[in-house]
Amino acid sequence: MKTKHLGNSGLEVSSVGMGCMNLGMMCDQHAANAIIGAALSEGVNFFDVADIYGSGEAESMLAKALGSHRKEIVLATKFGAKTGGRGGAAENGGSRSFIMNAVESSLKKLNTDYIDLYQYHFPDSTTPIEETLRALNDLVQQGKVRYIGCSNFSGKQLDEAHQVAADHNLHGFVSAQNRYSLLFRGIEQELVPVAEQHDISILPFFPLESGLLTGKYRRDDKPAEGTRFAKWGGGGGFVSDERYSIVESLEAYGQEIGRSVLDLAIGWLAAQPFVASVIAGVTSPEQIRQNVAAASWNPSPEQLNQISAISGSDLVN
Repeated sequence: MKTKHLGNSGLEVSSVGMGCMNLGMMCDQHAANAIIGAALSEGVNFFDVADIYGSGEAESMLAKALGSHRKEIVLATKFGAKTGGRGGAAENGGSRSFIMNAVESSLKKLNTDYIDLYQYHFPDSTTPIEETLRALNDLVQQGKVRYIGCSNFSGKQLDEAHQVAADHNLHGFVSAQNRYSLLFRGIEQELVPVAEQHDISILPFFPLESGLLTGKYRRDDKPAEGTRFAKWGGGGGFVSDERYSIVESLEAYGQEIGRSVLDLAIGWLAAQPFVASVIAGVTSPEQIRQNVAAASWNPSPEQLNQISAISGSDLVN
């Protein structure tokens, strides 16, 4: 398993991480144990969860599955999102009082005395970023958090956070977790240049677009029972004719070079110099093994250019 530095931190993270959104939603504890066991066996050391995942149960499930392996891995969680699966920022989610309550809850559920990467899940427009960063800085000084990151920030918001941290001698974000894939490349226009300028790593979520980039869904086929697309009645906002056309073109190119669509999707992301770890959610041990194999592929510059051209850098959000 290849590893990369996470921004300017002292953390080394596996090129593929395990996104834990499915714990408590599509995976029970027995399934979680099997998946996380497989991830550890494959060399995955980066586990990304949030206090709202699995109706608030995902952190506890992850802790149980990790058991004695806690100190061997990089543990990331998040604060500041609405509950109930609606997404978006919680009311006052970036405030000092919210953060101090949230971190104690996460530490307890994760059965740990420190969090390696504590991430601001959604920017709270009502709380000044200085207040948020000062609270997080205190957590770092107290030893409850090692490093801090953000999620769903724009390039402008990330740049402002970096400048505020620098101006006030506070710990700054070492990572930015945003949706990024061959079908969702809008962050390349604004966020990525800011991240590269300040040595902040990108952590892509939805790298497989909820399964569309695995090649298992077909334009005119009914999704198999038990899949997310079946539960959503056909893929929801993840699908369109344009997106299916791109996936079909990627599949055709993959056949030319002996690689699957999944290989192209994860391999291309993992090869980007500003990406530290590709966070992919899974529901089975086999999916973890497939993701690790995909990230182990080393595409040539020509292959990367061809994949990029097929997906289209102008394909935004």
